[in-house]
Amino acid sequence: MPAAGDWLGSPLSLVQGFFAQNGPSLDWQTKVTEYFRERLKENDAVSWVPSLNDVPLHYLKPNSLVKFRCMVQDMFDPEFYMGVYETVDALTQARVLHFGKYREVADCGPNEEVDLNSKQTVTLERQTFYCVPVPGESPWVKQTYASSSQARVCPSTSYTPSRQKRSYEEDEDMELHPTKQKELPAGNLSENHGYGEPKRMEKEAPTRQQITPNCTSPLNLNFPLPGEKGPACLVKVYDNWDGLKVNDVLEVYGILSVDPLLSVLNDESRDSTSILLDPAECMDTAEEQRVHSPPASLVPRIHAIQVHKVQHLNPLLPANIKDEENKTFVSSFLSELSSVRAELLGFLTHALLGDGLAAEYLILHLISTVYSRRDVLPLGKFTLNLSGCPRNSAFTELTYRVIQQLVPASHHLRMTIQNMNELKFIPRKDYTANRLESGILQLAGHTSLMLDETTLEQGQLDTAGVHNLTAIGNLITWQKVDYDFSFHRMEFQSNVNVLITSEGKSLLPSDCHVHLQPQIVPPNMEDYTGSLLAAVLPSTLNKFRTYVSLLRLMDYNISDEVTKAVEDDFVEMRKYDPQSITADDLHRMLVVARLLSLSVGQTTLSRERWLRAKQLEVLRKSRLDQQKSVNGNEP
Repeated sequence: MPAAGDWLGSPLSLVQGFFAQNGPSLDWQTKVTEYFRERLKENDAVSWVPSLNDVPLHYLKPNSLVKFRCMVQDMFDPEFYMGVYETVDALTQARVLHFGKYREVADCGPNEEVDLNSKQTVTLERQTFYCVPVPGESPWVKQTYASSSQARVCPSTSYTPSRQKRSYEEDEDMELHPTKQKELPAGNLSENHGYGEPKRMEKEAPTRQQITPNCTSPLNLNFPLPGEKGPACLVKVYDNWDGLKVNDVLEVYGILSVDPLLSVLNDESRDSTSILLDPAECMDTAEEQRVHSPPASLVPRIHAIQVHKVQHLNPLLPANIKDEENKTFVSSFLSELSSVRAELLGFLTHALLGDGLAAEYLILHLISTVYSRRDVLPLGKFTLNLSGCPRNSAFTELTYRVIQQLVPASHHLRMTIQNMNELKFIPRKDYTANRLESGILQLAGHTSLMLDETTLEQGQLDTAGVHNLTAIGNLITWQKVDYDFSFHRMEFQSNVNVLITSEGKSLLPSDCHVHLQPQIVPPNMEDYTGSLLAAVLPSTLNKFRTYVSLLRLMDYNISDEVTKAVEDDFVEMRKYDPQSITADDLHRMLVVARLLSLSVGQTTLSRERWLRAKQLEVLRKSRLDQQKSVNGNEP
């Protein structure tokens, strides 16, 4: 095995060592993957890897090892590249074999050129995924990940800010307005980028103004949610990409490529010794090439060495709670679950203005998830319609702020006529650029979506608005979104928790309708909510966050005896009141009973929880009947 060297700062040197020892056979690739897998298993090793989510791109060393927490927004066609190629020295005629894996540009010396006709050339295949930060990721999640990082990064030598790190939020203006950027740092290009004539290239490194001189519009980074910040990346995966799909959340460890050559599109003056390793790249149309080969300064490339599918989005939980080594964590937390639930119930009761029943149902909503599908029916979803919300007040905004503090990813969608008509909800395939244009409903699993109907005013939905409303209804009912591929619709499954806040009963479908009955009326909602959040200790808030995420992942089952007892009970209920007890009522009570059981750490249904579910449903229905008699609205 090659010397350990700087596996973080110069991983390609290690790869070169494996390649030199094992030759062009495929064994060297397996050994590289195994080496980095073992390295990343060492204590705290992952915390030393800089993250593109936390560190601005210009603080990261090209060709260094980085990580990226992201969602697959789109996947491009597979591309071929020169896995092994041969160079010839024009003066000595010496031939050298090189590896093309983890590279974008062929590694040639000043007098070398690639022999495209060499019999040693090996063409391989890789898959490119267009990845964006997790849509709606909560600020506390970003902060938790950033605070756990031990990575040491330094600013570029040509740019020296006053502090060691700067967030993407502060860099947004420079990222989205290329004319405000300073010239890109050239650095030691012969070391960092691996192509010839370093002195000339150092002087001619393209600025961001030079990157897209003929583009009439800025590059759309295709974030699903408006106002999102952070990098988009092209992640190039070499192995086992068949199991990855659009909307998957990934944690990627790989080699960062920000070669300035990638920013030059259709440049006829490109040095002939500096060729892209993807031989098909020049065959793309101009628009497709602009999208698939964007400036590396805006959309860097990561050549993946290791890719993990993320089971959940919460950094306070182990990556996989079902692993043997994590059972202690789970059992320890379950031992204090009752007290955590009681505190959370009190916290949410205060947030909902003293309404304990609404807080009970909100807990059930927050821990719900689609755990299975029976034919087209998603099992486990629990869309909650919270009606009785005051119109044109800060209540819904501040309720969302509370929920955002509890869940790892969320979005607040104000259902105004303008938003419904103008925003793009459904992703659409752009065949000219050969890309999937994102939409608001392209969300990662376990995202909480608040639909705010209290902002709905009089007006008329146009065709786009009607389609958007239909898409929301399909998401709620079937937990799916039909992406628009022009000639047909393609169904993508979702797992999104939808909370609807409304003044009266929502026009949208829901699994459960609870009418809010405030017990207190704060003189200032913003001060009230601010005081509520300030009164919660950070350690307690972290317990709430762990509670919500952990219970979504727990297994649950009902024994045959309990199933028979529930069926008998349902028959008895129908005897006394056949008109008001329906099959839908039974289904809802079973879902409520399941979530109630999980909320106290029980993974099977007991008689106690079944009776409690029936009691909650009676209280909920009684409240709706009372509200119906007051204003004549249907419950």
